[in-house]
Amino acid sequence: MKLIIDTDPGVDDAMAFYYAHAHPQIELLALTTIFGNVTIDDALRNALWLTESVGAATKVHRGAAQPLSIPPNPPADFVHGPRGFGGIIINEPNRSAEALSAADYLISITRKHPGEITLCAVGPLTNVALAIQKDPQFLSRLQQLVIMGGTLYAKGNVSETAEANFWNDPHAAHIVLSAPQPANVITVGLDITDKIEFTAPDFDRLAQASPKAGEFLKSIGAFYLQFYQNRSGKATCSLHDPSAVIACLHPEFFTIETHGLSVAMSGDDIGQMQINTAVNARKSHVCVGGDVAIIKENFLNITGRNP
Repeated sequence: MKLIIDTDPGVDDAMAFYYAHAHPQIELLALTTIFGNVTIDDALRNALWLTESVGAATKVHRGAAQPLSIPPNPPADFVHGPRGFGGIIINEPNRSAEALSAADYLISITRKHPGEITLCAVGPLTNVALAIQKDPQFLSRLQQLVIMGGTLYAKGNVSETAEANFWNDPHAAHIVLSAPQPANVITVGLDITDKIEFTAPDFDRLAQASPKAGEFLKSIGAFYLQFYQNRSGKATCSLHDPSAVIACLHPEFFTIETHGLSVAMSGDDIGQMQINTAVNARKSHVCVGGDVAIIKENFLNITGRNP
């Protein structure tokens, strides 16, 4: 699988990266960066550092710095730490970003490899929306677009109804989910990701299996676990972004419904993913459940193959 991850690293973004890097069936072509968990400058820095940490040839492209229409929300430093990696201070990367912007790269690579690219978007969907606006046929050239975002039945994590990625750029999310061109789109949202509980012993297992990458994830995961402990009283974090990457290869692990979708772009429910019953609404596949044990074990087994 030729994979691109559109990412705002982020603790669980780092988890998703190391899973993709270690998977024998994934050719990780690029990370395209986006604001969200962190600023765009820190997203780029963190993405470059992740690729350097395992000597990956994965390219890194700088993406959008702010939403399409609304003022940017502050980065989620209380969730992921001041610069995205908990309390860990990393060295500045030696690599530099590629010349093409994220949106231009996505357009270019799908023209070069039509029908071959899987794009997994685990941050706000601004880069994807910009690619659609620049090239209305962009989505139809993807093999699939897998999105970490939204929720149909579970409670939101930034409001009663909204998940953070859609809330951070609801206009972009609406453009992507309602674009008319044919596309295989899968959303992996809070309906399933909040059910997958990751604990300190799970991070210990990663560190034992993978002394370099796993130990780093354990270190940044401590901050992430503390956030969840403060919020819910349980020292367990959710497996958000890694679940989306897993769904790229293993949709059979998930319970899927198919719906037309839209996103609320204003009001108290801003960012809410909603079912669109219009006859001409393009259909997307929504992961509303899944085999939690298999998803978690798959993540641990694959990610543990890192150095």
